[in-house]
Amino acid sequence: MAVQKSKKSTSRRGMRRAHDSLSGATLSIEPTTGETHRRHHVSADGYYRGKQVVAPKS
Repeated sequence: MAVQKSKKSTSRRGMRRAHDSLSGATLSIEPTTGETHRRHHVSADGYYRGKQVVAPKS
C-alpha cells in the first residue's frame, strides 16, 4: 500500500482541486425563435436546430 512520505500542504491541495469546480451549462440561441436554451436540447417552444420537433401543447 502506498503511504505518502510527507503531508501535502493546503496550497498544493488547493492547486490540485483548482479544476474540479463546476462550470455553468453551455447555452445556444435558437435561430428560428431567438430563444436561449441548453446545447443539444430542445427549446421550450419545441424547436431544435431550426425545426419544430415537438408539437405545441395547445
